[in-house]
This record gives sequence, C-alpha cells and structure tokens, in this order.
Amino acid sequence: MTDMAADLKQRFFELQDGEIDVVILGAGVNGAGLFRDLSLQGVNCLIVDKADFGSGTSAAPSRLIHGGLKYLETGEFRLVAQSALERNLLLTNAPHCVEALPTFVPVFSWMRGIPAALRTLFGSTTAPRSRGAVLIKIGLALYDFFGSRNRVMPRHRFLLKGRALKEMPHVTPQIVAGGIYYDAKISRPERLVYELVNDGLEANKGSLAANSTRLVSATDGLLTFRRSDGYAFSAKPKLVVNAAGPWIDHVNAALGAPAHLIGGTKGSHILLDHPELVRSLNGHMIYFEADDGRICLVYGYLGQALVGSTDIPCDDPDNVRCEEPEIDYFLESLRSLLPSLRFDRNQVTYSYSGIRPLPASDASSPGLISRDHSAPVFEPQAGRPFPIISLVGGKWTTFRGFAEEVADTVLTRLKRSRKTSTEPLAIGGGRNFPVSADERTRWIKQVAAKAGVEASRVDELLGRYGTTAADILAYRSESNDDQRISGAQRYSALEIDWIARQEMVVHLSDIVFRRTTMAIEGLLTIQGLREIGAIAAAALQWDAGRLNKEIDDVVASLSKFHGQTLSEDGLRRTARPAAR
Repeated sequence: MTDMAADLKQRFFELQDGEIDVVILGAGVNGAGLFRDLSLQGVNCLIVDKADFGSGTSAAPSRLIHGGLKYLETGEFRLVAQSALERNLLLTNAPHCVEALPTFVPVFSWMRGIPAALRTLFGSTTAPRSRGAVLIKIGLALYDFFGSRNRVMPRHRFLLKGRALKEMPHVTPQIVAGGIYYDAKISRPERLVYELVNDGLEANKGSLAANSTRLVSATDGLLTFRRSDGYAFSAKPKLVVNAAGPWIDHVNAALGAPAHLIGGTKGSHILLDHPELVRSLNGHMIYFEADDGRICLVYGYLGQALVGSTDIPCDDPDNVRCEEPEIDYFLESLRSLLPSLRFDRNQVTYSYSGIRPLPASDASSPGLISRDHSAPVFEPQAGRPFPIISLVGGKWTTFRGFAEEVADTVLTRLKRSRKTSTEPLAIGGGRNFPVSADERTRWIKQVAAKAGVEASRVDELLGRYGTTAADILAYRSESNDDQRISGAQRYSALEIDWIARQEMVVHLSDIVFRRTTMAIEGLLTIQGLREIGAIAAAALQWDAGRLNKEIDDVVASLSKFHGQTLSEDGLRRTARPAAR
C-alpha cells in the first residue's frame, strides 16, 4: 500500500510553477465537500487548512444530521427540504457513522405559540416561545412532507400524555402530549471530514491537500504557504474558494478583499457520564424547549449523554470554549425536564464549543439568523487576478448540496462540465458497507478469517471505521491488534500506526481528537497518551523533544478547550471561573 505522506510529497514536487485550477482555504466540512466534488469532476484542487482537517466549527456540532425542524418557523422551506434530502442521502452514503435517531418532543400545552409562530413566519424579530400541541403537530406533518424524497425512515407519531410518559418515563408529568419523529446522528463528524478530503485525493491525482499549513502571503495572484515543519510552497490558482468558516472575513482581508460577511454565534455542548439517563432515553433524543424558550437536546452518544446547545453571539473562534454558566444552564434545563433524575457537575466528562459561521445579521435573537448558505463572489481586481468565492453559513447536514451548488459555479467559470453527481456516492468507509444483517455477518466472517482475528473485533472496527477496517487489519506493521492502549482497551497499536502513517497526521492531537473519538469518549490517560505518542513518533520520525511537546499540547488543549485535567487515571473535570 502506498504511504500517504510519500504520495502527497510527490504530488507537491510535481506542482509545476504552482499552477492549479482551484485553491480552497479551509478544510471544514464545506471546504472538504467541495474539494471532493471538484476533484471528482477532474478539477485540480489544493485544499489548505491552518490546523487539521475538520478541526474548527466542523468539530463542534450537536453531532446531528437533521432536516431542520425549527427552520419551518422562519419559513425557510427550501432549506428544510434540502436538509431532509441530504439527511436521507447521508444515511445511505455514510452508514458507517450516520444512523437514524428517533426524537421525542415534549408538549406542554395545546394551543400556545400559534400567534407568535405566525408573526415569526412573516418576519417578526421576536423568537417564538412555548410551542403547543397544535403547532407541533402541524410542524411534524410538514417535516414528514419535506422529508419525502429518498425517504428511509418512518413518519412521525403523536402521543397523548399517558402514552408519552410510557415512552419517556422520566420526563416531567407537566406535559400534555409528545411527538416522535426521526432525524439522524453522526458518531464521528471529524473523521468524515478527513474521509471527504481523502476521497478527493483518490479521485484526482492532480489534487493536493495540506493541513497545519498557513497562508503567509498573497501577491499578484501567487499564494505562498508554510507548513508547520517550515516547508514553504506557492500556488497560482485560477480561482480561490474561501471556506474558512468563522475566519472567512480574516482570510478575505489577507487576500485583499476585506468585507463583513460573518456574524457568528457560539454553540456549546457537554457530555455526561449518566448511565441511568442513557438507558431511559432508549435510543431517543429529547428535543425540548428550555425555560427561557431556547431549543435544547439530549441523546445518547457513544455511551454517554450529549447535551446542547447554546446560541450566543461570539466573534473569537480561536479561543471559544464552553463556560461554567453554560454548564449550569444545561444542568438546570435537564433538572426541569427530567425531575426524577439527578444531575450535577461530577457527571460532566467533557465539554466543547465552536462558532457557527452564520451570515452577518442584525436579528434580535441568534435563533432567528438564517442557517441557509450563500456563496458571494469577489471578482478579480488589480493585483488579484483570481475571483474569490466565499462559503457563508450552511450547516453540517447540507454540506454535499452546498458543495454541489458551488462546484457548478466553479465549473461554469472554468468552462467545464460536470462529469458525475455526488448524490449517490458513498463516503470513505461507507463504500461497500454491509447494510443488512446477513451482509454484515458475511463481511465480518470473511475479514476475520483473512486477518486471523475474532469476528467480534472485526464488528467493532467496522462500526468505528466502516469498511476501512479491512485495510487496517490487513496492514503490515510492527504493531499488532493485540497490543491495546492503556485506558482505551478498545483501541490497538495497529489502529494508531495505520492512522499515523496513512491518514495525513501532523500532530498527536489529530489522532486523539479527530481520526478517533478517544478524547470525547473520555478514554485518555497519561500513560495511554504516551503509548499513542510513541507509536506516532516512530511513524512520523519525531525525536524525544517533539514527542514531549505533542503530549503537552494535547494536555493543554484538554484543559483549555474541554475543561479537563488529564491524569494517570483518566480525565476529570476542572472548574473554570465564569468569563468576564
């Protein structure tokens, strides 16, 4: 198997005079989706991110793939229809990490909210509150209608109080009814972003990708970049796409096209170690209105309970984190919703936060800012011979559709035509994924026999990496699958060696935060991190000084951005003072 680092090094060496069709700045899900689409059309692309693939906003979602039920209130019917279609497509194209999520909506009145909803629908700047049964029933019926294309999940059900409390026994008895509808969740969003980039590289040998790489100058059409190892290279694109998310305005200014396009809001989430809560949810999400009218959610995620999210105006994406008052807000909201369960700070295992790159807006409430996307263009001018297309707004679920729209614009400007649609194409480990129980059993048996491992282990890796699991188990390495990581016994040295050598890893944090979910699962210990680091150091030729710095950086990130202190025994929550 070709070593990924060697292959990319050769591609950069062959970059003649820096000429390339398109440069994409920012490798979040929107940039990565566009990179994949354009590469499939034969367009030579370079995608660059100052950090890792999928390490910014794309690493901080509610981990939902949803059709946007709440967007019905603001009349964004086109967005709901597109989101529901893309949700249905992802359930088919990324079955290794996207799965159906039945969702319970508690209802506290019969008629409330109708006048407020009508005012919002017709442009009111006041966010609706207390949505009653009639309004929710209408909304769920419309949601089913907009989700009818490529439907793969059941329609909604509406339950009276007695039946609803049987479904969700810990929900407050103050409800009068409940609705159950279907959306989806994604287990490993950061990894899917990497897979999109890798798919693009596999589709077009003329495309390139660089993470941990900064734009250092833009002069007369020549963009110069420097990687974290000091290596510098230049590119002369015909067109530039600014996919930097909340950093879009900063990047446009660096390109000589200053503008105010972004007015982001902060979304924070917490993870709870609460087995009783996870069991009581029975595979459902509860999508509920908190006491202040904000929509919140809670559902089971990799054995824990994920709770979110806030929606606070914020313009500092480099230092965003979940603050203590936000954690208090989440816990108090859960106590109100589920009064028979206990909630306290000791249950919090992890927290994270990100900036939604929403369009600049003067809306009185962040919840009223459109989640739709747009792609404004700055035409060429003196000293900048290429146009800039900025990817503004959007959301995780619609990345493929957004990428297709922008790719068609790029193709038109390059005077080329589309070769293939990405609509039916599986992503990464979703290719040839065994969907039915019989197919899964056969696939697991075949791979287990070939690799000489237990079927249960193949099943575990299939759930984690999709069909890429077969390549991992077949990989020739000095590490083996029997060597397990301290504190993270479900992970092996073989997996880590594969990831370090084959998945464009630059830093230790790439492995533990994004190529795997070890950090968010709470599986890291100091000893385990040292073992992972030693494997990565051997693969990437780090010396002792570099290895120690990589370990220190992971520990610092856990403390600063996730409220955790790493010890020999694992992770523990570290309280922080409220932001001033």
